[in-house]
Amino acid sequence: MHDDLIARAQTWLAEDPDPETRDELAKLIESGDLDKLADRFSGTLQFGTAGLRGEIGAGPMRMNRTVVIRAAAGLAAYLKKQGQDGGLVVIGYDARHKSEDFARDTAAVMTGAGLRAAVLPRPLPTPVLAYAIRHLGAAAGVEVTASHNPPRDNGYKVYLGDGSQIVPPADIDIAQEIAAVPSLIAVPRPAEGWETLDDSVLDAYLARTDAVLAPDSPRTARTVYTALHGVGKDVLLAAFDRAGFPAPALVTEQADPDPDFPTVAFPNPEEPGAMDLAFAKARETDPDLVIANDPDADRCAVAVKDGEDTGDWRMLRGDEVGSLLAAHLVNRGAQGTFAESIVSSSLLGRIAEKANLPYEETLTGFKWIARVDGLRYGYEEALGYCVDPDGVRDKDGITAALLITELASVLKAKGRTLLDLLDDLAVEHGLHATDQLSVRVQDLSVIANAMSRLREQPPTELAGLAITRAEDLTKGTATLPPTDGLRYTLEGARVIVRPSGTEPKLKCYLEVVVPVATHAGLPAARAKAADLLATIKRDLSAAAGI
Repeated sequence: MHDDLIARAQTWLAEDPDPETRDELAKLIESGDLDKLADRFSGTLQFGTAGLRGEIGAGPMRMNRTVVIRAAAGLAAYLKKQGQDGGLVVIGYDARHKSEDFARDTAAVMTGAGLRAAVLPRPLPTPVLAYAIRHLGAAAGVEVTASHNPPRDNGYKVYLGDGSQIVPPADIDIAQEIAAVPSLIAVPRPAEGWETLDDSVLDAYLARTDAVLAPDSPRTARTVYTALHGVGKDVLLAAFDRAGFPAPALVTEQADPDPDFPTVAFPNPEEPGAMDLAFAKARETDPDLVIANDPDADRCAVAVKDGEDTGDWRMLRGDEVGSLLAAHLVNRGAQGTFAESIVSSSLLGRIAEKANLPYEETLTGFKWIARVDGLRYGYEEALGYCVDPDGVRDKDGITAALLITELASVLKAKGRTLLDLLDDLAVEHGLHATDQLSVRVQDLSVIANAMSRLREQPPTELAGLAITRAEDLTKGTATLPPTDGLRYTLEGARVIVRPSGTEPKLKCYLEVVVPVATHAGLPAARAKAADLLATIKRDLSAAAGI
């Protein structure tokens, strides 16, 4: 075992084109640190529908230039087998450590394989890449990003020519091609021959954002904006300026790209503390709303002043923003299908039904939402919104920010707020309250054990509510392909349990629906919903052994 491990590490070292990871690996071999070597060589990062994601470092279980070159070679081989020889692959990247290197390696591999490659001019939001694929008629797109993961991570997302992320079986086919790459020496990597795009693609994306807003809508809402050390600022400011909104007040400490994300523990607006600086800026400037993008700007977070009494700021849940945008589009007369993932609030279905619009539920992930026929609007509770599917077939934190700011402006003109509209929706459709129980683990077996336990000893009730239907989603349903998840339908509530596809987390999505007849009944309904959610959380934790 010991000799085999050292031999594999030395073979890898001989091929590694990156002086940094070569140095790291050489030191590990020299020190004989078998635990750390085993951790890096215990397998290979698995390419799935989310592409690749992992910690940067040496070896096949880390994100590095060797792993990326192999992934690019596998993707190129897959595209050629699909009849795309000579086709265009457009490549975008964020501002994380090594993102630009990974983008350049991908361009070199595509060029060497006889495909054409075009790289975006600098780190830009992921939705600009998603837009560019269809705008340029590309066969595929690659985005180098780890989205809102910790600073030490990076990732690699693949889109096909329809502009949406891959779904099975493409991921398996590409993974097989990656596994078939014999060695890096077998992968031609010319030093030039690809195109570096100019700003015309970005200009076309910004021109397309006009389609998101109603031509004569008010543009008065004032905002505070944070890019969370990511790549969103310049594009968002350009889009807001173009639309005629007041210039957002910036959280300057987080405005510019910084791959170390120094002011946050996790660069995810949903994580505790990530929005503290934005809230401090809001207390200083008193805007109508606070907007945040995650580091690659495909997600959009919104915060509002919570009631007149306390005057402090709170994040809106993804489901609240998702419902607000849906109501706004309905009021504007939008036509087409409204869609969401199964873990998002059922309120969207109620809004669509009342407006006589088609509605669809999909598996988790925009790779599924973007594929819904006739899609007009899609959202996911994890702060992802697709408000212009003809432009970007993916979540887009820039256009979502425009649309929620338009809605805030429309309401402001009537002396109302986003919270007032949420109250109206609760009275009209019932108070739909959602929460999440999310457990981050060091050891992935904790997640597998929790799922096994729930399958073998399923709960019969949660918070005193009988479970009327328990579904194991690995079997698929009439409308959903198979996925690793469990869904419980209760009297007036719903719970879904699934492992995260991108992080070492077990996620449980909870929703309760409390009927409420009048605005006066809202405080009591909220208290009842909060109590139910807390109790469901407690009972579910016990049932899952977490």
